[in-house]
Amino acid sequence: MIAVVLLTTAVVTVVALLAAAAAGKLARMENASYPTALTRAATTFAAVITLAAVVASALAALLT
Repeated sequence: MIAVVLLTTAVVTVVALLAAAAAGKLARMENASYPTALTRAATTFAAVITLAAVVASALAALLT
């Protein structure tokens, strides 16, 4: 059971990092400054992690 939790956490972290990198790259392609691109990437990372936490808590409430 612990292995599943660790694997899920790793997958969610990798997906969040990929989404953040894509958001930063798209911001730079739109000629945004580096601080703006970093802010967009950080916001995207936080949003993905928050969404994963919300989904996990909803599933936990349904399965218990």
